[in-house]
Formats: sequence, structure tokens, C-alpha cells
Amino acid sequence: MNLMAWATLFAVALCVASVAAPPEAPLPEPTVVRVWPGVAAGDLPEAIGPERWRDPRPGDKWQKWVTNVTVPTLTVYPAPAATATGAAAIICPGGGYHDLMWELEGEEVAAWLNSIGVTGIILKYRCPRRPGDPLGVPAPGPLKDAQRAVSLVRSRAAEWKLDPNRIGMIGFSAGAHLVGSTATNFGHRSYDRVDAVDEVSCRPDFGIMAYSGYFWQLDKKQLTPTVRVLKDAPPLFFVHASDDPVRGAEVQNSLQFYLALREVGALPELHLFDRGGHGFGVRQDGNPCQSWIKSCASWLERHGMLKRPAPGG
Repeated sequence: MNLMAWATLFAVALCVASVAAPPEAPLPEPTVVRVWPGVAAGDLPEAIGPERWRDPRPGDKWQKWVTNVTVPTLTVYPAPAATATGAAAIICPGGGYHDLMWELEGEEVAAWLNSIGVTGIILKYRCPRRPGDPLGVPAPGPLKDAQRAVSLVRSRAAEWKLDPNRIGMIGFSAGAHLVGSTATNFGHRSYDRVDAVDEVSCRPDFGIMAYSGYFWQLDKKQLTPTVRVLKDAPPLFFVHASDDPVRGAEVQNSLQFYLALREVGALPELHLFDRGGHGFGVRQDGNPCQSWIKSCASWLERHGMLKRPAPGG
């Protein structure tokens, strides 16, 4: 099955994800900034058409899906001042690199992050694939957007009251693959320098990956070349359901990447659930996977990401 077919399956599967109410946590008014000062590096925006909210398929309930992204942005939801830790996580929604599931895997994630004192920053990365993108691997544009996003957030840490050493990423489905790619390809920037922002490190300080695809090539029984196996990778957290039905996002994607990282001496954390399917996000709706966010918060705390700054610091 080629990548375009996989992308369609990702999108279809996510459409039938749970539609229970998200955690009750009001979001602050966000700040929206462009990732690039001009046209995104290496892009062909004229080949895509205007950005739009995708219409639901017949029988589906309305959910926020954005597509035809040619102007990548960061939507910044600052943590409440009273509980802010100074940590931030760049959120990468899923959608098979074809759409972005903006509500379930974006806004709701930002609300959860805010509830634990973390600034949530939704990355609207370019999609869908551009004409001429290589087949068999995820589109190259999103990695450029993600690397630039990490550098951009870190470069504005003082302005946004963030700790530049606690800038991480969290992603879902295809967005989780983007997190894994960014967290293990920081040694080589995938585009030529644009400005001073690109002189700032694009290495995330942590990476959280939920029900990822594209890590494991089932037919070849090997990891995809889009990720690297590094002992010095940042702390990485995986969560997956064993019954994930989406072709290309089977549980082996998280399991095999985790095992490969362990083999070289890295210390990732992996949480597997017997049931839960695909697209559970952070919702507390009775899904067997719903406890993962508590484990993840504990993991962040153990790695020093949730430490509150000293008064007056």
C-alpha cells in the first residue's frame, strides 16, 4: 500500500475516534505567529489551493479538521500564571499528513497541558503532500516546519516566559511520527538557514508520541529511515493500544522504535494498553487508554519538566 493510501486510512480512522466531551479546561486567548518569515522553505503553495476546514464525511459528526496548509503557524496557549512551570510543548496533531485534527489532537491537548502548568503550542504544519514529494516516506515539508518551530519557540522563550531548556513536543498519529523525526534528526537541519532563528537549537527537550505510524516498515521488518536511533536522544515517551486498527499505525511502530532505542542505551518509556483503538487523544471518556495522561505527567515530573520556578525567578 502506498503512502497516499495510508494517509487516507489515517484520516478515515481518526474520523471515527471518540466524540465524548473533552476535559473541562478553558483555554486562554492564544497568540498566533508564523513559523516562516515568508514562503515556507521548499514549498509549492500554489499547487495546493486555499487553506480550509475540511467538511465532515457523510454520517460523521463535525470536528475541526484543517487542510491545505501553506502558511505554517504556532498557536500559543500560555499556561496560567499561577501554575506555570516554564515548560512548553509543541503539539503536532495527526491526520495522516493529509489533514490536521485541530480539536481532538490540538486544542484539547493544549487544555490538558495548561492544566499541568505547561504552555501548549499547536503547530499547524503544511499538508497535504505536495506534487513531486517522494513516495514511500512522509512528506518532507512538515519536518522543516517542526525543526523551525522548535528553534522559534526557544528563541522567544524569554518573551513567552518559558525555560529554553524545557521546550518539548507532543504528537498524535502522523503527528507523533513528526515528533519522533524531529527528536532524532536534530543533528541535521532539513533546510538551508533562513535567519538568526535557525542558529538556535532545534533539539526538543522531550518527545511524547501517541499511537504513531510510519516508524516501522512491516514488509521489510525494519525501522523507517525517517527516524534515527540515538543514545543521546531526548527523553521519549510512547503510548499505543495493542488493538490499533489503522494500517501503518500498528502497535509495532511504537514497540519497535522503543526497543531499538533501548538497544543503543537510551531510556525511553513505553505504555501499551490491550484496548483503545486509534485516536483517543487526551479525552477522559472511559477508554481503557485514558490513564496515559497521568502517567505522562508523572514522567514529565521525573524528568524535571514540571518544576515550578522559584518565587521571583
